[in-house]
Amino acid sequence: MESRSLPVPDGLEGVRVDAALAKMLGFSRTFAAEVAEAGGVTLDGVVLGKSDRLHGGGWLDVSWQPREGPRIDPIPVPDLGIVHDDDDLVVVDKPSGVAAHPSVGWEGPTVVGALAAAGFQIATSGAPERQGVVHRLDAGTSGLMVVAKSERAYTALKHAFKERTVEKIYHAVVQGHPDPLAGTIDAPIGRHPSHSWKFAVTPDGKPSVTHYQTLEAFRGASLLEIHLETGRTHQIRVHMAAHRHPCVGDPLYGADPTLSARLGLTRQWLHAHQLGFTHPGTGEWVQYSSPYPADFQYALDVLRAG
Repeated sequence: MESRSLPVPDGLEGVRVDAALAKMLGFSRTFAAEVAEAGGVTLDGVVLGKSDRLHGGGWLDVSWQPREGPRIDPIPVPDLGIVHDDDDLVVVDKPSGVAAHPSVGWEGPTVVGALAAAGFQIATSGAPERQGVVHRLDAGTSGLMVVAKSERAYTALKHAFKERTVEKIYHAVVQGHPDPLAGTIDAPIGRHPSHSWKFAVTPDGKPSVTHYQTLEAFRGASLLEIHLETGRTHQIRVHMAAHRHPCVGDPLYGADPTLSARLGLTRQWLHAHQLGFTHPGTGEWVQYSSPYPADFQYALDVLRAG
């Protein structure tokens, strides 16, 4: 068990406990919330919850059990598709239920673990548990990811994602019919104020831009093509839900469970369909695409049948 005792700075007056611990002790917001929920935070002897607010000048006592850092477990993922492989990078077609890399609280398979199990050598800088990872997909989102294998590819691809020169095209089935049928959602995204695992459109969030176009309209749902200009966590799911058109099958962001059940969906209908970028080794523009997984195709067939 570790502990710290410290005064609350005036600058954190009125700040939530989880946000304050993240600032003062370098915790992630998620871990800070867990510490508070376990009764590990007291202010002047009073136990606080994660969403309680601090008052300046108080004395804070924090106790927590250190957690083992995430590590790569080489777990095979038989249905992980290898779309392209060379000395610099590997492009994978990620199935649902697989995270991009290990993280605290995730015990399932990962892309980097699957690549390690398959004998791929990833030699790049960055945190050991996420070597080569230059962008991520949610565990429940299927489709294309590129993983750097060489240092030059890692550096070049990180820069390309930062400068928004990578083409990321997603397909999504959302509830209802967006109005207009094509448009841009420009709304900042940050952590949800009251849910540890969710994100939301918030005034102090990071700039987030999503472009969408309707490909097909069904009774009560639409198939969209979405171009991401930025790459925030849960960006498409948050933006579509904020416009009252959540991804079908996404209960975290308000999807109708009756419609999800009718379509046989146990996850959000969101697929990383195309990925294009300048190859860091050849300098040429390369582009890859991924077909819809079986569960998504079934859902579309049901919608098209009316």
